[in-house]
Amino acid sequence: MHYENLYPSPSSLMESLRDIGYSMETALADVIDNSITARATDINIDFSWNDAKPWLAISDNGHGMDYQELLLAMKLGSLNPLEFRKDNDLGRFGLGLKTASFSQCRELTVVSKKENSISAMEWDLDQITENPDTGWKVKVLDSNDLHQVVELNELLSNLEQKSSGTIVLWRKLDRLDSFDSLAIREKKLNSIIDHSRKHLELTYHRFLNAGSGKKSIRIFLNGGRLEGIDPFNVAHNATLELPSQSIYVDSKKIKVQPFVLPHYTKVSPQEYEKYSGDGGYLHNQGFYVYRNKRLIIKSTWFRLMPKEELTKLVRVRVDIPNSLDHIWKIDVKKSNASPPEVVRRGLKQIISEVEYSGKRVFKQKGHRLKSKVLEPFWNRNVVSGKVSYEISKSHPLIDSFKNKLGDDLRNEFVNILSSVESSFPSDLYFNDFANSPENVVKPRVPTEELKSIIKIFLPIYKNEKLSKEQIVEKITQIEPMASHIDLSLKIIEEMELE
Repeated sequence: MHYENLYPSPSSLMESLRDIGYSMETALADVIDNSITARATDINIDFSWNDAKPWLAISDNGHGMDYQELLLAMKLGSLNPLEFRKDNDLGRFGLGLKTASFSQCRELTVVSKKENSISAMEWDLDQITENPDTGWKVKVLDSNDLHQVVELNELLSNLEQKSSGTIVLWRKLDRLDSFDSLAIREKKLNSIIDHSRKHLELTYHRFLNAGSGKKSIRIFLNGGRLEGIDPFNVAHNATLELPSQSIYVDSKKIKVQPFVLPHYTKVSPQEYEKYSGDGGYLHNQGFYVYRNKRLIIKSTWFRLMPKEELTKLVRVRVDIPNSLDHIWKIDVKKSNASPPEVVRRGLKQIISEVEYSGKRVFKQKGHRLKSKVLEPFWNRNVVSGKVSYEISKSHPLIDSFKNKLGDDLRNEFVNILSSVESSFPSDLYFNDFANSPENVVKPRVPTEELKSIIKIFLPIYKNEKLSKEQIVEKITQIEPMASHIDLSLKIIEEMELE
């Protein structure tokens, strides 16, 4: 028996690694993970269309790498995922820098400074393809080589002023559809970068907004500072923070913190829209799994329960340490995870408690026990725990109209009102309000119709010798004037002048 060395073909392997599923935002996040692990406090993402030769660079002020460290970092599979990692290490397989970069570009240049020494190396996939016999030889760049790279000029100048740091430069970005016109390709790149910005603001929100007593990390995109997006809206006093719980696996703690976001009536329309996220509240409910405070998977119940309207405000933060990567099946991109059975059981138990609280928020908001309107068109009745809504037969407008009718027509009119109230579309209303409360609006009464209604009441209250203030108060407590107060006040004022 003997063994043969079967070295992988560099060009074939490199090309294959390009298609393991990275998007621009997950690729950027993988490189930023390295910057955070290197204790960077400032991270800059710069990109340029560069006359149809686009480039992108991620630079930081982390502790940097010397020549040997950079050489190891440029090696595929530089770290064994089974090896012990420090608690703050966001890495996993030792592939992120290379696979993330190659997924977006064909030329990767890394420049790093440590202890006043600058080292630089480069992978060029075109060169590897054209020279398949050169093997796994990475290009080492000297000072003259670096200063010939126009895209690095300003970045190098900034690096030289720092005590340490790293630049990751992507050139030959070839993932934009080549059959599109240059104008469309440029527009697509800008759109992809903008989408990536939102992804990073969510993924790293706990680093961007570290809180009092902790130093936040700053990330800039072409000079503009990213603002962390907290999916739990913890800062709002109407957010319901339920008791946190812990699940232990191999003596390692998984912390589970449930939240119920504020109901639509508790926040401004702008804030409600902001925290709905892409796809809306229904889509974004579920578990948000963080590995060392870095979001790796969001808005999933892991098939433990369906996504329902009544639970759409429920989001659960799950914090896992990197020492449990193996049981969570963290993938290379760090954008997916699957909990083991022992964790699933713990999460399912927690869900049952959280689900009740989330539904209660919606059900409570469905109650309107007492209206400030003294003469509403609809009355709410509760009998044996059953809630029903009925048209107020004693409403002044209805009373006034009934008094003008004969007995037969009066009875017919009351029957019509009963038919209307029995046909109240409660299912449709509840579904619309639960799904998009901001889009459920009351119909507006036209000005002329409102004026005609006010003309009915104004003489009545004047004959009662009431003051103007008392008349206005009484009229604006009757529907539909109560729902159109500003317009009603204006109409009353005009009638007074007449």
